[in-house]
Amino acid sequence: MVGLFRALGACLLLSPALAAAQINMPRGVTPVSQEIYGLHMYVIWIVAGIMAVVYGVIIFSLIRHRKSKGAVAAKFSKNNLLEIVWTVVPLIIITAIAVPSIRVLINMDDYDAADLTVKITGHQWKWQYQYLDHGIGFFSSLATPMAEVLGVEDKDEWYLLEVDEPLVLPTDRKVRFVVTSNDVIHSWWVPELGIKRDAVPGYMYEAWARIQQPGIYRGQCAELCGVNHGYMPIVVKAVSPQAFEQWVAERAKAPPLAETPKDWTLTTVMKRGAALYDQNCAACHGYDGNGMPPTFPALRDSSIATSTDVNRHIDLVMHGVPNTAMQAYAPQLDDEELAAIITYERNAWEHDTGDLVLPAQIQARRK
Repeated sequence: MVGLFRALGACLLLSPALAAAQINMPRGVTPVSQEIYGLHMYVIWIVAGIMAVVYGVIIFSLIRHRKSKGAVAAKFSKNNLLEIVWTVVPLIIITAIAVPSIRVLINMDDYDAADLTVKITGHQWKWQYQYLDHGIGFFSSLATPMAEVLGVEDKDEWYLLEVDEPLVLPTDRKVRFVVTSNDVIHSWWVPELGIKRDAVPGYMYEAWARIQQPGIYRGQCAELCGVNHGYMPIVVKAVSPQAFEQWVAERAKAPPLAETPKDWTLTTVMKRGAALYDQNCAACHGYDGNGMPPTFPALRDSSIATSTDVNRHIDLVMHGVPNTAMQAYAPQLDDEELAAIITYERNAWEHDTGDLVLPAQIQARRK
């Protein structure tokens, strides 16, 4: 038992090292995350003290009043002093925990005077970010190659934790987040920012952060949201206010008109389309195109993928199907990506239509 207390003491004293090893919670890089960490360690010490006292009394009683020494159990019906002690002491402990906890909760809900507001929308299975003060928006998707997911290639350091578009935020600015969902319940969780907010369809939940250090901070969806739940990483890139303003200016520029790349051949587009299909479509329609009917229909040999009306196929992928799981991909993917996916679907699985969809065709259907 003495060894147990020594081990507990060592764990508490080494808490920073444990945090680095992902055993303890991180201290974080925002005032709220640091307050949460401080409250966490404060309560841990209180619990450790209670445990030490309780186990100490139990061990002392077992040794001092054991039967082999002839101890006889006391018999009494009431003890006013004992009743007062075990009422007052827990009340003091609860108050000592409640007061700082309420203070932290109040600070967590202080959304006023924000310098920047970002709307976060969860989708199956990616995140959409909209900078409401700047008119900028984009989707952030898993960037881990499917070859790593399927075990064909070795996994790198940031397996399932890398995205194609990180959320860029300025340091030393108060950022307000409003979190919701487009389909099912998700949860936006970045431990080092001290934020975990459920994304619920039809509801808006708020959070805020003032990031104190530039860097890359990673998180994940923390709510089981479907077959690709594990493929919804979050990457926050904190930069200086000057670098953020420069990034905003670059993102605000009008996108160039769609031009067909020089290497836009059926061979190269099929390769690119296969990777994009695996990332965006395979979870529902299957890597082999057979889907999971009736919820997720097959694309193999379907009237959509094999018809001569290419525009019908383009419109369905771009605008989705209302009241079904088929999302609208026009706001999620650019012209080249959409053209590559549709080209792949029209030529994979022995379809061999020979159709090569051009980015200009996608851009024309957007108007």
